[in-house]
Amino acid sequence: MDTAGKETPRERYRAQLRAEIKERAWEQIAAAGAPGLSLNAIAKRMGMTGPALYRYFASRDDLITELIRDAYRSLADTLRTAAASGADLAGLGRALRAWALNDPQRYFLIYGTPVPGYHAPDDITQIASEIMNALLDAAQLTAGPASAAAQETPLESHLAEHRQWAGDHPAPPPVLRLALHFWTRLHGALSLELAGHFTGMGFDPVELYENELRELTRQEPTERQNLSDNSP
Repeated sequence: MDTAGKETPRERYRAQLRAEIKERAWEQIAAAGAPGLSLNAIAKRMGMTGPALYRYFASRDDLITELIRDAYRSLADTLRTAAASGADLAGLGRALRAWALNDPQRYFLIYGTPVPGYHAPDDITQIASEIMNALLDAAQLTAGPASAAAQETPLESHLAEHRQWAGDHPAPPPVLRLALHFWTRLHGALSLELAGHFTGMGFDPVELYENELRELTRQEPTERQNLSDNSP
């Protein structure tokens, strides 16, 4: 049942203020990184006292958790929407890059250097597992039935015994290997690009990313995808 219209003015005001606090937090993160996040500084920017702001977020870690939860949920929704529209594994890779380019600070909050002293609650892990499940589903379609007949690689043998990261997904070892390679290689390229490490090297990061997708999915080169926009 839709209860959005039944919110009281006080509840709406609280939701609006929490949203503004998170917006100011993202501004701080963009300027100084997540370790520099300060509730008192946010309160001052908003014309509030520190104790008043703590009524909306009990601690800095509470605010960071909310930001991380929002970021993971946004990516999970992006990949789910792409998959529902027919995107294959390469399509999910392009959706991932578009999402990261749209907001690099959001990307780095969940895939960059961990915030010292911060420990995410269990529900964050659950949302992250939705992302991996979407990739495992797409990897299973890409690998196809022929992968089951191929000789098992040493990594596949290892993953058959160490598959906790895949949760309850029934993917066989070749699919686990493909999904893991997909995740690590694409995040490696993305992290280097977003951190500016390709600047001045003289090559196009789009071409590198597309080549990674082709090698991972064994696709032939096609007309260049436009990966520079912000739409999946």
